[in-house]
Amino acid sequence: MTDTNTSQAAALIVIPCLNEEANIERLLRQLVQERGDQSMPIVVVDGGSTDSTRGIVQALRAEVPALYLLDNPKRLQAPGINLAVERFGDDCEFLIRIDAHGDYPSDYCQVLLREAVDRQADSVVVGMKTVGFGFFQKATAVAQNSKLGNGGSKHRDGGGGQWVDHGHHALMRIAAFRAVGGYDESFSHNEDAELDHRLRTSGFRIWMTSETFMTYYPRSSAWSLYRQYFGYGRGRARNMMKHRMLPKLRQALPLAVVPVFAGALLAFLYWIVAVPFILWAGLCVAYGFWIAVSQKNPYGPAAAVSAMIMHFAWSAGFWAELLTPRKRRALQ
Repeated sequence: MTDTNTSQAAALIVIPCLNEEANIERLLRQLVQERGDQSMPIVVVDGGSTDSTRGIVQALRAEVPALYLLDNPKRLQAPGINLAVERFGDDCEFLIRIDAHGDYPSDYCQVLLREAVDRQADSVVVGMKTVGFGFFQKATAVAQNSKLGNGGSKHRDGGGGQWVDHGHHALMRIAAFRAVGGYDESFSHNEDAELDHRLRTSGFRIWMTSETFMTYYPRSSAWSLYRQYFGYGRGRARNMMKHRMLPKLRQALPLAVVPVFAGALLAFLYWIVAVPFILWAGLCVAYGFWIAVSQKNPYGPAAAVSAMIMHFAWSAGFWAELLTPRKRRALQ
């Protein structure tokens, strides 16, 4: 491990994006202001945007030094970040991953670099604060900020200031990233947790900082939320099968949702098979009303609906991946 002064640490900032015209200029200007005179090339890896994202980045390149636009023909975030590190990572010690649809404190990168140096960490991960605007998005934010929606996941539950197995990716030493082979490009979801598993088994250490965080905006419709969590479920199943892991308790519980739902469909034959479904739905609704009362949050009951969508979608995605024949999985 290298004892590096943060003012001299060369960091590569990578922003994978797709159709982010509403946010990309504001985000880039913030990052440019924060880096100042430091050696921090910024690479926007575009997965085929059809809006004005590419034009905005190209226009900024005329006034911003060390800003690059890189095509990502494979479209997914994992190969995009790998490509950016391959092209621009040789002269940098750290990789900082930025999500184009998120918001960050003005000193975000500086705090990450300081934490990496102070903790001698190979990876620094952050917590996520979820914020919504429309009714459904606000309800989903409440769900994702609660144990009902996040299951006690440390990076969504304020569990900073400790060594962890996994968290929201923020910074990695490029030497560690390359030592384990970067992201697995076959993963459309859960690529971060899969990489964290390989980092840990290779002896690298992951620090979850309590000194900074990112703000995340959840999906704004039920269908988009379902698709997102269906992908998360598939990614988690693929990760577990690849590394022959067993699910943790907080993952095993939502895994049962689809079988419970399927059992409830047979209630017209045997009413008792509907009991597990009724218990699950009842607990979700009760938790939502508890949020409404204890936190004085009117979105609590609606958050229960968002949480149920997330549970069902994650479970459906997990089972879909688990039951997909191996040959078909290899072609996906």
